[in-house]
Amino acid sequence: MPKCSFCGTQIEVGTGKMFVYANGKVLNFCSNKCEKNLLKLKRKPLKTRWTEMFRKEKKKGAD
Repeated sequence: MPKCSFCGTQIEVGTGKMFVYANGKVLNFCSNKCEKNLLKLKRKPLKTRWTEMFRKEKKKGAD
């Protein structure tokens, strides 16, 4: 099962969306929310509070 390229959650089989760049790079998204945040709004997962990467980074900083 692939992980969402933005938020990092597991994507269930038969759901989600795959975005493929012309150069062959593949991004998987669990929802439109994740897709728009990364592609349209150009947000970084490390700076978005509800992503797994943000939680991991914040946890590192607390130690």
